[in-house]
Amino acid sequence: MRLFRSVLIPALALVAMLAALPARAGVDIQEITTPGGIDAWLVEEHSIPFVALELRFRGGTSLDAPDRRGAVNLMTGLLEEGTGDMDARDFARATEEIAAEFSYGASDDAVSVSARFLTETRDEAIELLRASITAPSLTPEAIERVRAQVIAGLNSSLKDPGTIARNTFASLVFGDHPYGSPSDGTIESVSALTRDDLLAAHKAVFARDRVYISAVGDITADELSALLDRLLGDLPETGAPLPGRADQNLPGGIEVIDFDTPQSSVIFGQPGIDREDPDFFAAYILNHIIGGGGFESRLMTEVREKRGLTYGVYTYLSDKDNGEIWVGSVSSANDRVAETIEVIREQWARIRNEGVSARELADAKTYITGAYPLRFDGNGPIANIAVGMQIDGFPKDYIATRNDRMNAVTLEDVNRVARELLDPDKLTFVVVGRPEGLSSTLN
Repeated sequence: MRLFRSVLIPALALVAMLAALPARAGVDIQEITTPGGIDAWLVEEHSIPFVALELRFRGGTSLDAPDRRGAVNLMTGLLEEGTGDMDARDFARATEEIAAEFSYGASDDAVSVSARFLTETRDEAIELLRASITAPSLTPEAIERVRAQVIAGLNSSLKDPGTIARNTFASLVFGDHPYGSPSDGTIESVSALTRDDLLAAHKAVFARDRVYISAVGDITADELSALLDRLLGDLPETGAPLPGRADQNLPGGIEVIDFDTPQSSVIFGQPGIDREDPDFFAAYILNHIIGGGGFESRLMTEVREKRGLTYGVYTYLSDKDNGEIWVGSVSSANDRVAETIEVIREQWARIRNEGVSARELADAKTYITGAYPLRFDGNGPIANIAVGMQIDGFPKDYIATRNDRMNAVTLEDVNRVARELLDPDKLTFVVVGRPEGLSSTLN
């Protein structure tokens, strides 16, 4: 994902407000529906005259036409480049004058729009945000400027072994599905994009049938309803069809990409688990124990602490809308990467066969449940979490029940999931570098 941001709050008082917001474990979410039929979640917090608003439009860069890869990403980067009679500089100045902040981002499954504004300038902020979303100017000058930024990033990626490994792994696993190619496109595809392509990408993304909304701060339900109808009421009801499920290719084995670097970058993975699966929480804890728990994880202990093969190794559950993978990453010297991969395979099989200990489970639960309340450290983070909950299909009481769900997972649950889900035979590695004693085993 390439993220475009506009950070335009010079007011020290507002910065101080944001820093001083307390961490809150109890979050009272209201579900609202506007007169225009737009659904949203609201957390009222009137102690500070400030609102955080989060919008997510499902589909993201996966809505790109196959021969127009990178269009959604480039279009998203142009949303802050002016609207109507305002060019990029005018838009930035207008936003700065009211001490507002807008940011825009594109990922595989969503286009995100974030807004932060003061109560006293709420109307002005929403009008600017509405214009940027519904009527970006997309001038030739702005298109070429942002295109050049994207292409510069793509050129840099061609020299980065980690990015090469990630892109190769995605292509291997997902093939012709949009997940199988870079979300920001290629130099060739981005260079060929026209203004009409960007207008088509805008039409595909911004529709009311795929938007998820959360707001946190100094605003009532009635005020938010009126605001959202004004902000989004002009959008079309439906956008482009969402992509279908991705067929996954995880045959097990190794793909080596030759690259002149003293240290090989490795991406590895196997089939994952859907967030709606009843065993997801057990798998989440299991991942923390295997490679998601930093220095306390099994892989860090075995690969780094005991053998000194790497500075770091980690794993995570990647739950995309249309495909789930259990993914990991590690880098190691060319003369040691073969041993690194062997240790990872051994630990994958050992945990599947022997399970984890009661102590490991208890430590993982303590960390996971203890860290969760710390995420609610202000209006913005709460709004971000709330909109993510909606997209993931969680109920509004999930914040209050999440740690209880984690604590309800038993040792038997975790070890059963380890036996059923961990699959060393499907563990697939992409290695970018010049690894000694290691060659491709995949055709």
